[in-house]
Amino acid sequence: MFDLCLIGIGTGNPDHLTRQGARAIRDADLILIPRKGDHKADLAELRERIIDDATDGNPPPLAYFDIPPRRSDSGYRQGVDDWHDAIARAWEAAFATATPAPRTVALLIWGDPSLYDSSLRIMTRLDPQPRVRVIAGITALQALTAAHAIPINEIGEPFTVTTGRRLRDEGWPQDTETLAIMLDGDCSFRTLTGKNFYIWWGAYLGMEQELLISGRLDQVTQQIETARARARADHGWIMDIYLLKKHHADSADG
Repeated sequence: MFDLCLIGIGTGNPDHLTRQGARAIRDADLILIPRKGDHKADLAELRERIIDDATDGNPPPLAYFDIPPRRSDSGYRQGVDDWHDAIARAWEAAFATATPAPRTVALLIWGDPSLYDSSLRIMTRLDPQPRVRVIAGITALQALTAAHAIPINEIGEPFTVTTGRRLRDEGWPQDTETLAIMLDGDCSFRTLTGKNFYIWWGAYLGMEQELLISGRLDQVTQQIETARARARADHGWIMDIYLLKKHHADSADG
């Protein structure tokens, strides 16, 4: 049996790594690095940079694995389930390359391993089962509200964290005035009409290429779509998140 450590690394800025996370990187016998194709090579390089910074350029052994494609021909849920199985097999193949066998394996996770990340679910598919340790990082949601210098909720009011797919397919959920939207590759805020929505959008949060746009949704929708498409073309990838509020008091655009 080995230990598997899932380390939250924020949104790509090495300064987002906690001291606890840096110590776990130094203590690992092996660190897994996912690869998502040449057009997303920057993602692996960012992980390598974080590891180098945490270890003063003397990292533990690294094992690379390719993220398998996700199929959708069998439906969303089944496609995700099959994809998780395939990723677990890729992890196991990466473990097998290490000599001697590692006692502690680490995997660096964008944001927080508990928030819209499936690493904890994938881990349950490993054979044998490792002992798991999770080290929280700065979440994309924290980075978004900090970048815009705003609170996430109104006084005494709840907020909902959901996905772009659910906003698009199900509309605005009942009993909430504030939505945090993650995993939205289709700009699903376009499905909202009217003048009573306000948005705070951010991409590459905390990084040199950070992008921030805020304003009344009907006035900044096209600006966000254009900025997002241009940034994705320039970098080959994009990680973004946004906050939506209903009935927000009128204010100047950011």
